[in-house]
Amino acid sequence: MRLENKVVLISGGAKGMGAVEAKLFAKEGAKIVIGDLLEEEGKRVEAEINETGGECLFVPLDVTDEDQWEQAVAAAVGRFGKLDVLVNNAGIYISHPVEDTTSDEWDQVMNVNAKGVFLGAKHSIPAMRKAGGGSIINISSVAGLVGNPFSSAYNASKGAVRLFTKSTAIQYASEGIRSNSIHPGVIETDMTAEAIANARFKTERLDPTPLSRLGQPEDVAYGALYLASDESSFVTGAELVIDGGWTAQ
Repeated sequence: MRLENKVVLISGGAKGMGAVEAKLFAKEGAKIVIGDLLEEEGKRVEAEINETGGECLFVPLDVTDEDQWEQAVAAAVGRFGKLDVLVNNAGIYISHPVEDTTSDEWDQVMNVNAKGVFLGAKHSIPAMRKAGGGSIINISSVAGLVGNPFSSAYNASKGAVRLFTKSTAIQYASEGIRSNSIHPGVIETDMTAEAIANARFKTERLDPTPLSRLGQPEDVAYGALYLASDESSFVTGAELVIDGGWTAQ
C-alpha cells in the first residue's frame, strides 16, 4: 500500500475533495485525522472509514483558529503517535469582481484560504520534524496561477497559497519536509455547483477545457496521494496542475 503506516491530517475533510482524499488515503494504508467545522458530516466519514477497516479520527477544526490547529495536531500525534502528511484542503469561494467585494468578504476568503494554510503548516512542521520528515500538500487552484473575471479575493488567496508553498519548501527541505501545491481546475463539488450552473461560467471555463469534462474529486485525490507518498520523495516546491488542460492554452 502506498501510504502504509503514514499519519495524515486533512483539513476540510468532512465532504467534497477532503472526504474523497481521506477515504482514498485510508485504503492505501494511512491513518487519517480529518478536521472540519461540519461535525455531523465529519463523523460520518470517520465512521465509514473505520467500518471498512481503516483508522480515522474526526476533530473539530476552524482553520482560522490557531488554538484549534494546535489541538488537531496534538490529537493526531496523541492517537497515532506521529504526523507525516498534512493536506491543507479547506477552502471557500466567494465570486465578486473587485468593486463588488466587501472588506469582510475579502478578509473571510483570505483568512480561510491563506491564513488557514499558514496555520496548518506552522503547527504541523514541529510534529513532522519529530517524525523525521513529512509532506505538506496545499490545495490551491488554477485561480492561483491565472486571473479570472469571477473572484478577485479567491484569486489573491490561491496565489498566496502558491508562493507560501514554495517558501515553505525552501525553508524546510533540509529537514526532509516537503511542500507542494495542487492547482485544480473546475472540480464538481458542492462548492462549485452554483458556478457550474451559470451559463457564462460554462462558456468561459468548461467549454474551452481540452479534456471536455468536469474534474472529479478523485482526480485531485490521486494527485494528492502521489505527493503524500514516498514516490514523490524528490518533489518539493512544485505545482501539480489538475485542470483537464485548461491552463495549457
